[in-house]
Amino acid sequence: MRYSPIIQNTIEYIENSLQAELSLENIARFAGFSKFHYHRIFQKEVGVTVSEYIRYRRIANAANMLLYTDEKIIDIALYYRFETQESFTRSFKKYYDLPPWQYRKLVSKLTLQKEEMTTMKNEQLLKGWNLSGSHPFNYQMGIDRETFHKGQASGFLKSITAESKEEFATMMQQFKAENYLGKRMKLSGFLKSKGVDGFCGLWMRVDNALQDVLQFDNMGNRPIVNDTEWNHYYIVLDVPENSAIISFGVLLSGSGQVWIDELEFEEVSIDTPTTNIDYGCDLLDGPENLSFEE
Repeated sequence: MRYSPIIQNTIEYIENSLQAELSLENIARFAGFSKFHYHRIFQKEVGVTVSEYIRYRRIANAANMLLYTDEKIIDIALYYRFETQESFTRSFKKYYDLPPWQYRKLVSKLTLQKEEMTTMKNEQLLKGWNLSGSHPFNYQMGIDRETFHKGQASGFLKSITAESKEEFATMMQQFKAENYLGKRMKLSGFLKSKGVDGFCGLWMRVDNALQDVLQFDNMGNRPIVNDTEWNHYYIVLDVPENSAIISFGVLLSGSGQVWIDELEFEEVSIDTPTTNIDYGCDLLDGPENLSFEE
């Protein structure tokens, strides 16, 4: 967690400045690092270089404008700091395999059809994901094709009739731990929130065969609240040799909405600190204060 708050602050800066000129020098200066050191830690934390991150976020926002506005392609290109429509087209094809005009023509029709299907039964379209929690019937999960961090869609979890911050739901998955025994695993991804009056965040849990919790983190000590733009978050847990099940997902307590995109699950070195929340307490060497005088 050493660099995570710094990276998150600079990603917030980038997200709010995608229409402005962004240079590695300026971003590194904002973070308080040399550009070479910042370039290294950003790539290590996020998985891509600063320039690549800025490029694909501008392209993702441009894709959204192509589908949901009537703005001219050249105006969209210039708005997101591309020097010419040709340079914008080259970059756009790299991510979407189509030139912008063709993407607008073909994908807008497909998106409309998918949105109509989504409104019928959103959760059935989320392969591999389940809705759970204390009050799952007060929440909805689904696919959002208008709000996304990269690509063409994100997942979301939102409250429908939640009445208090004590109610929560989670959009989750579970799988066998046998392929990860003895490893240190990192769950990372991008989250965006709106109107969250409780908190939201990633979570991951490692259980044994008796369903005892061996490792756990729900970002309760670094919660996401209120309105936030897309940012990068992660959890790092060990998978002990007696592990049986790994569970993970995104949770939301109270009202509001959280979006999730670009999840990764990967092994990391033992040098990477874990984020495990230890709910245990240190045992004393013996009894104390038996007379209640202290």
